[in-house]
Amino acid sequence: MNDLHKWQAWSPWAKLDPDAKQTYEGPGEGTGAVFRWAGNDRIGEGAMTITDSRPAELVTFRLDFLKPFAATNIAEFTFKPDGSGTLVAWSMTGKRNLMFKAICLFMNMDKMVGGQFEQGLAGLALVSTAEAGK
Repeated sequence: MNDLHKWQAWSPWAKLDPDAKQTYEGPGEGTGAVFRWAGNDRIGEGAMTITDSRPAELVTFRLDFLKPFAATNIAEFTFKPDGSGTLVAWSMTGKRNLMFKAICLFMNMDKMVGGQFEQGLAGLALVSTAEAGK
């Protein structure tokens, strides 16, 4: 989570556009690290900045979406020990402007994004397990 360079190995959005342009800024990991992307219509364009990083506890990001719609959201990963593993929770919050309110009349955002979060967490589990076995 703390190293944005590793996101492409498990992110559900990386699979939607493997040819997306990716750039990184700031420190290699932790608070202040930035990942920018520009891709097809399925992933759009934006930036993700780590705003709080407490390894093995919490990583918070500011997501600035530029295309297809401008929006800023906060995403958070929390980590809690769970037996021999770790329970990971992923959430995203943000204000809905008038356009998003209109879209939400016709689409269930939790249903639309929730499935991608589930895919991402499953991918993260596979990558984490493989790295732990090294």
